[in-house]
Amino acid sequence: GRRFTYGEFNARAGRLAHFLAGGPGVGRGDRVGALVHNSTDMFEMQFACAKLGAIFVPFNWRLTATELEYVIGDAAPKVIFHEPEFAEILHGLQKTAGAELFVETSGLGQPSPYENAIITAQDEDEAVEISHDDTWSILYTSGTTGRPKGAMLSYGMTFYNAINATVAARLTSASVNLDVLPLFHTAGLNLYANPVFHAGGTVLVGRAFDPGDALAMIGDAALGITIFHGVPAHFLFMSEHPDFGHTDFSHIELAAVGGAPMAVSLLDAFAERGLNIAQAYGMTEVGPCALMQPLEDVAASQGPVGKPVMHVEARIVDPEGADVTPGDIGELWFKGPNVITGYWRRPDADAESFTDGWLHTGDAARVDENGDYHIVDRWKDMYISGGENVYPVEIENALAAHPAIFEAAVISRPDPRWGEVGHAIIRLKEGNNVTGEEITEFCGETLARYKIPKSVEFIGDPLPRNAGGKVLKRQLRDERGF
Repeated sequence: GRRFTYGEFNARAGRLAHFLAGGPGVGRGDRVGALVHNSTDMFEMQFACAKLGAIFVPFNWRLTATELEYVIGDAAPKVIFHEPEFAEILHGLQKTAGAELFVETSGLGQPSPYENAIITAQDEDEAVEISHDDTWSILYTSGTTGRPKGAMLSYGMTFYNAINATVAARLTSASVNLDVLPLFHTAGLNLYANPVFHAGGTVLVGRAFDPGDALAMIGDAALGITIFHGVPAHFLFMSEHPDFGHTDFSHIELAAVGGAPMAVSLLDAFAERGLNIAQAYGMTEVGPCALMQPLEDVAASQGPVGKPVMHVEARIVDPEGADVTPGDIGELWFKGPNVITGYWRRPDADAESFTDGWLHTGDAARVDENGDYHIVDRWKDMYISGGENVYPVEIENALAAHPAIFEAAVISRPDPRWGEVGHAIIRLKEGNNVTGEEITEFCGETLARYKIPKSVEFIGDPLPRNAGGKVLKRQLRDERGF
């Protein structure tokens, strides 16, 4: 229920900067951590850091104490802002966290040490001089393949991402963005909150995602929401909500999806309600805005994730780093001012992730005759069955069309005859019941024989996902001993 003008926003960030520079002595290059849920406080922290040349580090509050111990120890923040529920965890990590000050906030504007710090601090209008090369934020990557790495986002990278997003999404000062993605994640911060700030528009910060609440806000003419970006899981849960059939989507000028592949059947469900969803591709290391369907093409095409946005170079290469022929599958690489400067204290990761300034995404992709990019799957999720390359996302898209399936993931398992075969993990819609044999028969209607999963497992709990909405396939494989 809080509303701030840009003047009020700036004043609060300035006072917070004065507080940080005072007692804790935060200055250029010092890290300021945040272990909080979504709220406008997060953006005040981010811009207070900008005024000091400090580095903003939002932590994933979904992590366990052990996981938090690693990332907090790696970032070594001087100050950590936190909400009350995380006080006990931080107390237990106090020795390893190394922070000199812990500041509690309610996240709701209620009386707290955070609000008191802003109220009692002096107005601070002066800011240190910074350049596009300076680091503004460190965002820890999802860690789907190992321990998280701290991606260093510079001011220049954030600026060019704002330009890229503004052009691609046609942002203006009249734009109203509903932001329900976690603000410790690059999409929560930069798709499209910071670009909308750059354009002078309005950002509605959702405390957390709830499908019914999201539908109610989107359909509320008084709020006038024009932009909504989500991951496929958000759209899936909204499509299953009782209010989906009568929500007014006419105010939305841009609905975009990223973070993971979205089933064509789900895109169709929203198109039938009058909302064409633009597919996009990005990652923490590229801003995240990198590929997006031109808005005029959204209704006509549901396959590709679009073309490179304004200040982005893209290429698709083979394992030796040579460009593949258009239409062939290879690894997607990016280059441009939207790319991170590197990983925090990880020169080894820099060496593995960059070749002559080109960032390796780890995603398998192809480009078609129209210059549109198609994400095939994670490069490491591909498996070889009987000498044929199999991309699990293609099977998952086929499974998503089954009327009884709520969500599905496909992983590989060893097989003495074929080397590797597919294993489908399926969560059914409530009240539905099908057999594994019926599932494989269904896949046989649209998939080549070698792509059909050789085993099917039904689960009752949701698939494990990271904050970006990606299914944690490494966890699924580990749990099953694959």
